[in-house]
Amino acid sequence: MRWKRRRFLFRIWRKRRQIHSVLDRTGDITPTGIICFATVRNEMLRLPYFLEHYRRLGVTNFLIVDNASDDGSADYLAEQPDVSLWTTSHSYKLARFGMDWLGWLQWQYGHGHWCLTVDADELLIYPDSDTKGLADLTAWLDQNGTSSFGALMLDMYPKGPVADAPYDPGQSPIDTLCWFDADNYRDKPHPVYDNTWIQGGVRERMFFAEAPDKSPTLSKTPLVRWHWRHVYVSSTHQLLPRRLNHVFDMQAHSKVTGVLLHTKFLPNIAAKSAEEMIRVQHFENSVAYAEYHRVLTENPVLWSPESYLYEDSKQLIDLGLMSKGDWV
Repeated sequence: MRWKRRRFLFRIWRKRRQIHSVLDRTGDITPTGIICFATVRNEMLRLPYFLEHYRRLGVTNFLIVDNASDDGSADYLAEQPDVSLWTTSHSYKLARFGMDWLGWLQWQYGHGHWCLTVDADELLIYPDSDTKGLADLTAWLDQNGTSSFGALMLDMYPKGPVADAPYDPGQSPIDTLCWFDADNYRDKPHPVYDNTWIQGGVRERMFFAEAPDKSPTLSKTPLVRWHWRHVYVSSTHQLLPRRLNHVFDMQAHSKVTGVLLHTKFLPNIAAKSAEEMIRVQHFENSVAYAEYHRVLTENPVLWSPESYLYEDSKQLIDLGLMSKGDWV
């Protein structure tokens, strides 16, 4: 595993010249700053609320790579006083879905900081996150000798056809995507990286029922006290060193965990899926994933009578989708 980690770090070092600085405000990062890292492409629909949500939680600096957006995302980000921006036109897929680019930024600017790595369609919540910020959570994790924090990716969706749901930029996506699957998840230990591998949810129910083992991985470790030797292996699903992956306790719920409210199914999902079928940048050459994107272009209904209407973080704790552990 040590040699594997070194190979990933060497790969990150080689890819560093694929990203080009547009605005560098990293000099504003303070010793206690909490940094958010993200790669985006054509996310103007989500960016206003994305930034608002994480600013409210206490993120102090955003380090973002824009992958050749043509919808104004880069211009909008450049106007934000707490955003440092890089751009690239290179392949997202060949950069390990952006993790090589972000890995270089984490290496250069994340060392010693609590670093949050998320996609533009992921909104982190955790127990009492409506009253306690990330500074409170990370201080508690520090006090307990914990260097990483896990979260379940929870797909949110509307009640009717996905492309027909009303949504305006700047609005909370959860006003539109307010339903979720609550009780169709399963977990097992990953045989190589020791992380808890969670699958299920609405995407498995709707798109991978015939091939559940190919359904998306829903367990992530988005928040880490970073060291320059750390590296993400596959998105934020797995890290090296492996001890950083020990973030879930699905039986006793002894560890505090969060949820990433996944806002993938906003009304632009059909157009994005049609584009992805051409670009093929977000998945490996899999027939199952190609069919998944094809069905999304047909404006499906994801809701079922077993769907739950989202209320708050306490509801997700009661349903066992996140846990409070000893966090008070």
